[in-house]
Amino acid sequence: MILSDRSIRELIEKGVLSVEPFEEAQVQCSSLDLRLGREFASYKETDVIDIKRGTYRVEKIEVDEYIEIKPKEFLLATTVEYIKLPSHITAFVEGRSSLGRLGLFIENAGWVDAGFEGQITLELYNANNVPIRLYVGMRICQLVFAELDRIPDRVYSGKYKGQRGVTPSRIEMDTDL
Repeated sequence: MILSDRSIRELIEKGVLSVEPFEEAQVQCSSLDLRLGREFASYKETDVIDIKRGTYRVEKIEVDEYIEIKPKEFLLATTVEYIKLPSHITAFVEGRSSLGRLGLFIENAGWVDAGFEGQITLELYNANNVPIRLYVGMRICQLVFAELDRIPDRVYSGKYKGQRGVTPSRIEMDTDL
């Protein structure tokens, strides 16, 4: 079941769902808007990204007002908000339609597991042929919350729990590699 604005507000007021900082205007009829933080990261040129060895270099960038994403450029970004999901709520990350219509793809693998806490790292890709300027603090994406049918045996406690700021891939920590 997707949560309505009333349910989202109730969970925040009761402290079951935590969003810091929180502004009432962020709550939409069936989602919560998140804002663009000031920290970004890009992967630097290399011969190959070896996911088993973690052979990649990341350059972090902090901006005060805006960042321009060049055509066909991929950047990591972070949200202003730090969220804490309870063990019975999961969330989907959705890009804003108005930005998608400009050619900006916004992802975070699309899913936030029950029990996650941290700032959301977003994957941004400019599919347009011109740069897109994004401003710190603007609404960048939305979280759609869903209630699980029951509390899972294992809530999220993975390698990204508690992340602050833009967090590059940690795939080399996967045990199946």
